[in-house]
Amino acid sequence: MKRVLVFMAFAALLLIGTALTSQAQTDQAAATTTTQQLSEQTVGTTPVQAEKVLHKEIKRLFIEGGAGFMGVILLCLILGLAIAIERIIYLNLATTNTEKLLAKLDKALKDEGIDAAKEICRNTRGPVASIFYQGLDRAHEGVEMAEKSVVAYGGVQTGLLEKNLSWISLFIALAPMLGFLGTVIGMIAAFDAIEQAGTVSATIVAGGIKVALITTVFGLVVAIILQVFYNYLLSKIDSISNQMEDSSIALIDMLAKYNQK
Repeated sequence: MKRVLVFMAFAALLLIGTALTSQAQTDQAAATTTTQQLSEQTVGTTPVQAEKVLHKEIKRLFIEGGAGFMGVILLCLILGLAIAIERIIYLNLATTNTEKLLAKLDKALKDEGIDAAKEICRNTRGPVASIFYQGLDRAHEGVEMAEKSVVAYGGVQTGLLEKNLSWISLFIALAPMLGFLGTVIGMIAAFDAIEQAGTVSATIVAGGIKVALITTVFGLVVAIILQVFYNYLLSKIDSISNQMEDSSIALIDMLAKYNQK
């Protein structure tokens, strides 16, 4: 079910990005409305009309920035959001009520033994239950061996929690770099236009610089959006990691008391 949700989210984002890029390329000749005209249209409009005007403005800026660079930056946003959504779903499913789980394990150990406690862990999802199962599975070899197993498997689960985060950080760094690259290329095109005109015209210079800076703005916006998701994921991973460490200590203490009996 989780993979289906992730696939649907990724497909929806990809379709939106593809539609926006193709629509921008198709309507490029029609996108001649100036910023001043759009600003005048927003006066006295309803929220729905204002949203339509904003959509037109974003579309116009996307077209002026160039479908090439803007499309690649948009692709970074789509892929980054797809990975972030997949990680959010995974981490939410990995969250466990450790206090409730420890209470069940304590009762099972006292009443029925190790096998009953292992069965509870087997039927509970999340990295905490998986770590508990590994520790209980080695409990017959002693508390020290169970502790080593918990620590080793805890590292494996931490790696699974951090999976694909490097791709999000890559897109965070790549989006503004692509924006800056588009800006440099746009500046080169502006100076080339000045050279061909044979004179320095404020219209030529201002137009070229404006188009060049649009890619930088779009790249920075994409990086900011992905950075928010990235920091949220890091905080979620830290929270689950702390739960794993605290609950693992409680499990080892529980096994020590069980072995003494």
